[in-house]
Amino acid sequence: MDFNQKIPDYLVEKRNIVRLILLTAFFALIFINIYSPFGVKTWFNENISQIQLLFYSSMIILTGVLVLVVSRIIMYQVCKRRINKITLGQYLIWIGAEVISMSMFYALYEQAFLHDQRTFQDALKISVENTALVLLIPYSMLWLYFSWIDRSRQLKELWGSEITHNLKEMIPFRDEKGVMRISVKTADLLYLQAADNYVTIVYTTQQKQAKYMLRSSLKLIESDLKGSPLIRCHRSYMVNFEKVKIIRRESDGLRLELEAPTLLEIPVSKTYMNEVFKAFGHNLE
Repeated sequence: MDFNQKIPDYLVEKRNIVRLILLTAFFALIFINIYSPFGVKTWFNENISQIQLLFYSSMIILTGVLVLVVSRIIMYQVCKRRINKITLGQYLIWIGAEVISMSMFYALYEQAFLHDQRTFQDALKISVENTALVLLIPYSMLWLYFSWIDRSRQLKELWGSEITHNLKEMIPFRDEKGVMRISVKTADLLYLQAADNYVTIVYTTQQKQAKYMLRSSLKLIESDLKGSPLIRCHRSYMVNFEKVKIIRRESDGLRLELEAPTLLEIPVSKTYMNEVFKAFGHNLE
């Protein structure tokens, strides 16, 4: 383990710091009131009810958690203002300081307000042991959880970039049930035309046009193939914009002329006119 390496960004993200504080406070309440490592039942007189005991002890525990709140706010501000994050070694030392600080709070509270008969050294020793459990268990759980979430995000981004890269070479088409039926080279794909519950895939093969009928809808295909060169230009059409060589304005609207063995013209509806111009890098004006 390299203690000089910088800590991961997810350890000092604001939302993760909030999660850490909330889970630690919740875990501390459960741990203290059920396990009673600090002898919480001896803090108050014997006439106090269980509900009152839970309330007062919870207030004391949550007051101690304020140490954690202040600590994490300081850590967030330090990491936010510095160009480099703190190192792993510094982070572990910081956690140790949190354990000691909370332990001293509980030990001093017992000595000052609860008239504990133990010496301060004994009270502090027991407090350190128990506070370490209260903090380190949720800390470890959340560190693993944050790491898993971060790795999942990285894999998703990597997978997404890989899919986008592959879509530049081959475009897979799935039916309405999600089953892949045909995959066409991007360089050969011309356009898609929808009719009823089917989509006709038009492509070139051996310098000739070919068609494949797929049971699906343009809406499903459009959602499935985000990042591909396929652009919706009409209620019933999607075109491979890598094949568009001319955009022409006629009396009845825009027309796209495709690079194909025979002349192909695809209509553009007003609804998708902006998308078409954006695909060409132009504005409507």
